[in-house]
Amino acid sequence: KMTQQMRDLQLAQARKPPGPSSPNAAKRLYRNLSGKFRVNYTSFDEGSLVGRGEKEKLRKSYLFQSNAALFEAVELQDLDRVQELLKHYSPEELDLNTPNSEGLLPLDIAIMTNNAPIARALLQAGAKESPHFVSLESRSLHLSTLVREAEQRVNELMAQVVNEAPNADCSEKEKQLKAWEWRFRLYKRMKAGFEHARVPDAPSSVHLSVASSSSLQVTFWEPLSVNSAVVTKYKVEWSCSPTFSPLLGEAMIDKLKELHFTIQGLVSGTAYHVRVSAYNMKGWGPPQASTPPFAIPSNWREYDGRAPRRRGQAEALDHLLGQVKTVHQHCICHEPCKNQPQSRKHSVSKSLKHLFHPGSKFLKTLKRGLYLTAIFYKDDNILVTHEDQIPVVEIDDTYSCLLMQDFLWFTKVSCMWDEILWLRQCVTVSQSSCSCILQTRFKMLLAISQMQGLLGIQDLGQVFFEPIKDKQGNILIVTLKEVKTNQTFESVRWVPICKLQTSRKSVSSPEEPTALDTLLISVQDKLAYHQRSSHALSPGLYLGYLKLCSAVDQIRVLVPERLPNILCHVKIRSNPNISREEWEWLQKMASVEEPVPTEPEADTSQNPLFQELQVAIKELMTLVNIPLQEAKDFRLYSQEVLDFGDQVSFLLLLPPSDDVCTAPGQNNPYTPRSGFLTLPLQIFELGEER
Repeated sequence: KMTQQMRDLQLAQARKPPGPSSPNAAKRLYRNLSGKFRVNYTSFDEGSLVGRGEKEKLRKSYLFQSNAALFEAVELQDLDRVQELLKHYSPEELDLNTPNSEGLLPLDIAIMTNNAPIARALLQAGAKESPHFVSLESRSLHLSTLVREAEQRVNELMAQVVNEAPNADCSEKEKQLKAWEWRFRLYKRMKAGFEHARVPDAPSSVHLSVASSSSLQVTFWEPLSVNSAVVTKYKVEWSCSPTFSPLLGEAMIDKLKELHFTIQGLVSGTAYHVRVSAYNMKGWGPPQASTPPFAIPSNWREYDGRAPRRRGQAEALDHLLGQVKTVHQHCICHEPCKNQPQSRKHSVSKSLKHLFHPGSKFLKTLKRGLYLTAIFYKDDNILVTHEDQIPVVEIDDTYSCLLMQDFLWFTKVSCMWDEILWLRQCVTVSQSSCSCILQTRFKMLLAISQMQGLLGIQDLGQVFFEPIKDKQGNILIVTLKEVKTNQTFESVRWVPICKLQTSRKSVSSPEEPTALDTLLISVQDKLAYHQRSSHALSPGLYLGYLKLCSAVDQIRVLVPERLPNILCHVKIRSNPNISREEWEWLQKMASVEEPVPTEPEADTSQNPLFQELQVAIKELMTLVNIPLQEAKDFRLYSQEVLDFGDQVSFLLLLPPSDDVCTAPGQNNPYTPRSGFLTLPLQIFELGEER
């Protein structure tokens, strides 16, 4: 009776008819669809269709076939086909959560036949259980009805086949009999699976951590038992009482791609207890209390009430820049630019006028001097001039030794590509009153303006961390930018990088390549550096290693090649927050001036952060090729946690104070393995900001 009611409901709601009723029908359907799984229904020749109605009819027919194929794949326990369908169709296209004429969903069939791999694949795609099964009794009754009706149909067909003489109708009845026998066995297997199943065990582990001053993060794992039915959802509960009475809140987790949940809107300083329960078709299992048994929402800043370091800094800098612009609008140094007599204008160097002449072009070859080149790339293509040259403009033909201060100043200018015209107005062009440094920097601004004008774009990208020099006295400052959209440039075109490298004729010897040849040879390395320097870390707490080395004119910092905008590091955990209790423990360690612990102690062995730090320190020392015994003299930076947004934070590991920065000529006995480089400190700071 219940089954008949469900069928009537299906007809009233214009539900789809059932899919193929036998394995052979399913296999035929698979063969028919096998060539279509990898294309969308719009790949049909729509020019042969007449009107939108026929197109929509074809679309619905095609999607119905895919839905029927999914049911049959689940019934036949064909995991590969299920995964293929889920990959090529959306849940909406598959009607993943629309019951068939028997009132069943694909997930119902998977869990009642105890096919855990298919059930998990369906759950991760967003599959639900049938809403008709409101209780254990209703599910049991429905399965019994399906089995009874299938058995009755088998008996009827068997009697007809036995009593009728062999003919075409008899052959068709035999096919129907085989199909119903197969379905009868399926329903019996589903009924047995339901009857033998039991409620799930408790989750195997529940970990509780402090996510912020107002939230806790709960991470849990599936029950260990393999005898119970597939778990389809979880329940997270929290309370201020260890007895969970009263209950403050609960949340249902039915999206099982990642088994974690963040409890929001909690009160800082209040202890919360958390537990998690698992659910399957037999009901809710026992709850599993968290480890630790409770947690208190907090943040390390609450230890001494300090405000975030960068709060309001961006706004303050914007305000300061606005004030500088306002002052310079009325600065006396602008008057000659605005009200110069005609004779004064003629005193400007002709070479400077030539930069902005319509006939200005990119350079083909380098003479002795300082130059700027801009590398724009998209996939495996690079932007070149119509002469198949990388865009190059001259900065100064009399400048043969680039001072590090000038280069670092140029890198700072790269943060203000849109302000070049204003910066030029702030620098006087008077040769008699300007210092040599100011003249060089003014020429840099002119070269930037020329490059922007010739390319028709303001943003020239990121400056490579060191200029390219050759023995002929050429110095090349390189900027890099990846183009991800169909951006329009002037006077240039795209060519494959490999084609440019093979077609360019070198004008230098292999022993003494020019700066342009060196650039072309190493362009892939520079593009790889640029791409890696824009990668972001995944959310979490990291342990960073700070190691500096000094030269005559700069300080450099050790970074990994795979992520040059970040210090050498390892991940401590996925939760970036340091709680107040954890920070108090770190301060206690620092106050007694003890070295970083590498072996467990009795009073700290139960501290999760201590255990996490132990693992991270060992991993980091191996990474930078430092013997573990040397780490006993290292220290954790205890003044603050370095926060990079809300999702990434760092604890710093420092060598002994005398070894933080290696002086020129000083021997460093522990050289990191390959995969590291040293960047000028200012370049690293700019990359970190980006």
